[in-house]
Amino acid sequence: MASLMENFMDVLERENGEYERLAELSLEKRQIIIDGNIPALEEITDREQEITSILKNLENKREEVVNDMSIVLSKAPEELTVTNMIAFLNKQPKEQQKLQELKEKLHHTLEKMANINAQNEALLQQSLEMAEFDLTLFKSMRQAPTTANYDKRANNTGTILASSGFDAKQ
Repeated sequence: MASLMENFMDVLERENGEYERLAELSLEKRQIIIDGNIPALEEITDREQEITSILKNLENKREEVVNDMSIVLSKAPEELTVTNMIAFLNKQPKEQQKLQELKEKLHHTLEKMANINAQNEALLQQSLEMAEFDLTLFKSMRQAPTTANYDKRANNTGTILASSGFDAKQ
């Protein structure tokens, strides 16, 4: 059981490290979004995908270790949460303390990542709104004024002006 717990804590430590790397990339991404640098955004997204792949492998390893622990402890894998494992280690204060610290560190890292991602999401939303505004502005610059654009039946035609921007006949 001791080696399983060591494996479990090792996997949690490695997961935390990868999440910290992901958080750093998310901070880099913030400035890239602000700058509107699409090629750099694509490159950083590729790097995030690599880390996500590593995290998926670590998650699988963690689940494997938890399943092994559930067999040894004769408990369902769902019962073996980190909080419950900390309680199981009450006779091993050193390991219990280490697992508690790992839990808090991982929680802090994930909370930090969630905040950064929420900020990035807001920046992306604002960028999309600005692009939509620019497109609408560009389109409206090419439209004739609505007050002067009526057909024979007094319906608004909403026609677009010629590329010169003037609607004067020569």
